[in-house]
Amino acid sequence: MIEFKSVTKQYPGGHPAVDQLTMSIDKGAITVFVGPSGCGKTTSLRMINRMVEPTSGLITVAGKDVTSVPAAELRRSMGYVMQSSGLMPHRSVLDNIATVPRLNGMPKAQARKRAEELLDVVGLASALGKRYPSQLSGGQQQRVGVARALAADPPVLLMDEPFSAVDPVVRDELQQELLRLQKHLAKTIVFVTHDIDEATVLGDKVAVFGLGGRLAQYATPEEILRAPANDFVAAFVGRDRGFRHLGFTASDGVAIHPVPTLTLDGSGFSGDAAAAEWQLVVDAEMRPLGWTSPATGTELIPGGSLFRVGETLRRALDAALSSPSGLGVAVDSDGRVLGAIRAQEVVGVIEDARRVRQAAL
Repeated sequence: MIEFKSVTKQYPGGHPAVDQLTMSIDKGAITVFVGPSGCGKTTSLRMINRMVEPTSGLITVAGKDVTSVPAAELRRSMGYVMQSSGLMPHRSVLDNIATVPRLNGMPKAQARKRAEELLDVVGLASALGKRYPSQLSGGQQQRVGVARALAADPPVLLMDEPFSAVDPVVRDELQQELLRLQKHLAKTIVFVTHDIDEATVLGDKVAVFGLGGRLAQYATPEEILRAPANDFVAAFVGRDRGFRHLGFTASDGVAIHPVPTLTLDGSGFSGDAAAAEWQLVVDAEMRPLGWTSPATGTELIPGGSLFRVGETLRRALDAALSSPSGLGVAVDSDGRVLGAIRAQEVVGVIEDARRVRQAAL
């Protein structure tokens, strides 16, 4: 879909920002550019839509040289999401989203209807369409930025560190929202980040850029975590890459055990609140609310992260280790409790998976 062929960007009097970049970006996939500051990842992204012009080399999109298309026309043919959302403060949310369709000649009423549809697509209430950017939270602004980038239904979506300015909880929500959207839209997405965790969560493939603007490794997240190409990639990924690699290992062998529960409703607890063991507190629909311990009685203690059956070993281990009771809470796809998982058993499954991988080498 997108091809870089020996592309270099050289600024006067300095080292190359991008040095002889050659790579192919797959159609309908998320490709993440990751690396330290000054490694050329954002410059490479911006050369795709000619916000930055290459010094030499060739970039093609769907087989067409990007320099053969007028820059303004090229940019309107691609979605672009930046770190600060870049919304126009004097325009409403709907008018912000409708910007590119209007520039492409779409009638105003049709463009606003498209904008209204996209609010729902990115998970925003229709009532927010009449607000102005200053009246939105940071996460809401970024969702509007994504909606605006999708408004003209572009085949290519460029995203330049779009989630780095929001807090970790919102960032995780936005990452999951992007993955949900991609399942339905199948855009060709190029995403820039400095965060290797974000890269491995989002990327179908990850391009690790090194200092001097050279491509250090280009592979699936699993391969980069399992087999870094060189010392630079290994250092950038970090010493805990083995833990990150668990994010690509199935949790099929993790046992789910019965867990004692207390039900909390409008009238209080239903069950034995004086039990001599940790109990999981649930609502009337068996969704977890927290824990009680013998030492604290009916005081509700936050329960850590949840493990949804079918998720990876990384999620299973995180749920077990983050739980105050030492038991990870396993839930179904609707968030209802299925039982508990034990950290030592998760570790055992991890060890079994390691032996299988070694035997396959």
